[in-house]
Amino acid sequence: MAEAFPDRLRRTLRAIPDYPKPGIIFQDITPVLQDGHLFRQMREELAAPFRSAGITHVVGIEARGFILAAPVAVTLGAGFIPLRKPGKLPWKTARHEYALEYGTDALEIHQDACPPGSRVLVVDDVLATGGTAAAAGTLVRQLGGALAGYSFLLSIPFLKGQDRLGGAACHVVLEI
Repeated sequence: MAEAFPDRLRRTLRAIPDYPKPGIIFQDITPVLQDGHLFRQMREELAAPFRSAGITHVVGIEARGFILAAPVAVTLGAGFIPLRKPGKLPWKTARHEYALEYGTDALEIHQDACPPGSRVLVVDDVLATGGTAAAAGTLVRQLGGALAGYSFLLSIPFLKGQDRLGGAACHVVLEI
C-alpha cells in the first residue's frame, strides 16, 4: 500500500532547530522539492481546491512562495505574479507595510499585476502568524483584483495566522 501524501510530506520535511534564530524550528522544504514525484503531488494538493475557482493569477510570496506558486499557476492555467521585498521589482510598484512581532516589513507588487476582473490565489510555503499573507491579500485587493483565496503547504495552527486572513478561503496541505 502506498504511503499517504501527508505522511510522506511530513517524513520528507527537514526540521532545523534554532534557525534563523533560537527557539524557531525551521521547516526546510528542499528535500520535498528534490523528489520529483512528491513535488508534483505537492503542486496538485496546493491547486486542487481552486481548480474550478476561475483563477487568472497566482501570487507567490518571496522567496519560497515563488517555488510553489509558479507550478500552481501553470496547473491552473493562470499567470504568475511575484510579490517581493522592497526595491526588488524593476517597474512601478504598490507597497504595503505590515507589523511583525519584532518590527515592520513590507511587500511590493507591480502596479499592473492584478487588473480589475482578475481572480487571484495567493500561495506560500508556511502560514505562521499570517502577517505576510494578509499583506499579500491587501495588495491584491488594492490593485483591483479579487482575492479568491490562499493555499499554503504548511501551517502552524497555534500561531492563529488564519485569523488574520479576513475570512478568505484558506487551504493548508499539512499542519505542523
